[in-house]
Amino acid sequence: MARRGPSPVVVCDGAGRAVLVGEAAAALLPGLEEGTVLGPGTVPAWLARGQELAAAAGDGPVEVRGDLAGRTATARSTALPGGFRAWTLVDAAPRDAAGRHPDDEHGRMEFLDRASARLLASLNRRRSVAATAELAAELADAAAVITSSRAYGAEATVVGGRGRPAAVAVPGAELALPGIAEALARFPPAPSRCLAAGRVPARLLPDGFGAAGSALLVPLPGSGAPVGALLLVRRPGNGAFTAEEEVFARVFAARAGGAISAAALYEDRTETMTVLQRNLLPPVLRSTAGIDLAASYRPARAADLIGGDFYDVHPSPRPGGETAVVLGDVCGKGPEAAVLTGKIRNTLAALRRVEDDHERLLQHLNGALLEEGAEDGEDDRFATLVLAGATPRAPDGDRPGGGILLRLTAAGHPAPLLVRRDGTVEEAPTRGTLVGAVPLVTATTWTTVLEPGETCLLFSDGVTEARGGPAGGEMFGEERLRAALEGCADMPAGAVVERAGVAVSQWLAGNDHDDIVLLGIGAPRRPRPPAGPRAPAARADTA
Repeated sequence: MARRGPSPVVVCDGAGRAVLVGEAAAALLPGLEEGTVLGPGTVPAWLARGQELAAAAGDGPVEVRGDLAGRTATARSTALPGGFRAWTLVDAAPRDAAGRHPDDEHGRMEFLDRASARLLASLNRRRSVAATAELAAELADAAAVITSSRAYGAEATVVGGRGRPAAVAVPGAELALPGIAEALARFPPAPSRCLAAGRVPARLLPDGFGAAGSALLVPLPGSGAPVGALLLVRRPGNGAFTAEEEVFARVFAARAGGAISAAALYEDRTETMTVLQRNLLPPVLRSTAGIDLAASYRPARAADLIGGDFYDVHPSPRPGGETAVVLGDVCGKGPEAAVLTGKIRNTLAALRRVEDDHERLLQHLNGALLEEGAEDGEDDRFATLVLAGATPRAPDGDRPGGGILLRLTAAGHPAPLLVRRDGTVEEAPTRGTLVGAVPLVTATTWTTVLEPGETCLLFSDGVTEARGGPAGGEMFGEERLRAALEGCADMPAGAVVERAGVAVSQWLAGNDHDDIVLLGIGAPRRPRPPAGPRAPAARADTA
């Protein structure tokens, strides 16, 4: 029998059977009596679903909300000792003449604030879609976000209750659901549609959901075109979506669509930048027979992968041929400098196939930059360069160790430094004018030999102009670079580059700096002769 109490209360056992029904609860739930199970037929479908959630929640609290006798009620369940649960019905206030509950507007504004904060927290498209589905599931018994992209095709992200989002592929036949095809085809947003029971494909429902009741399909408007569609589904018996609920769903969909559109745009632009940067990144140095190569690239900003300084290595297609090396510094910073860097690298890569004389090659490059600058009305397309041509020398009777024949040409760039085997540091006597600034380029090419164990270091002005020291404003300078290299005799190129890079970093001590590029060309050291047989150690015999 029903019990008197100050508020509607129902106590259930572990099987969901009512063991106590308060008098106020009995008036609101006429189909429920002590001994009956809270389920379809005895209580509204939303409360029956709440009992299912409570059974899976263990000792945790559960709260559900729905229509009850013309009112909007919130049912809260708390665990009791012995496996029992108490359901308390609160906020069972009547609706006004427009059918609105006094707390509805406040709750919806709180939901939109919470949804906006979560949707704006990520610029990852898949995370934005998953967040939309999870939030939308709070507005119905299940939700699905249907989207389409080049990377993933047509797919639906489905959520039911408190479950995790699950992404499923959507075949073409199921895209024929009214409203979905239009949204995925990027047509102008269509009005939302209320779908009858049985019209929702099972693929768009969570596993184990069962039959769908009423459903609402809402377009997700994006930046100029829809980004997909939002499907809200209720279980049978939970009633159809009201006009007010449909309007609120469209408000939420507008915010969610904007977030998904922004994330998709960010991913597209990031992908485009990645593709464009791929050919601008410093090349990976590969082993070349008879030539030891090593490089270090440190852009001015740690977040930048490319800058105005660059290097390139072009191995000879013929065994024993000359390997071309270039290190340069273009005018400017940021994207403009990176674009000019790419143009110079591509032009040099093409020119070296038809011209191997350094001065003539620089003259051709200079003409190309001047011509392009005149067409664009820009006069700051210039750069400094140092060109190197390294040819391994075959060992013979007079030269058992081989070495490298090296050509060096500087064009407005700091001259390379050579670390000889005896520890002396020699500056290459090559000078020239920068390219892209004046009609005539002049440069001198210097030829030398790197004996085994010797290294030629090419570097950008970001090395010598690095500011640091005790006061933080003194330039590193060439003398300090020479001093760092004096201890690098007979070291491989990689060790020489590392020693110079460490010296510059210690001088900077975390200060801002320009792009820093170091590139070493080394002649591999002579292999050591195999050790001869060792004499046995002397041993004293004792009697």
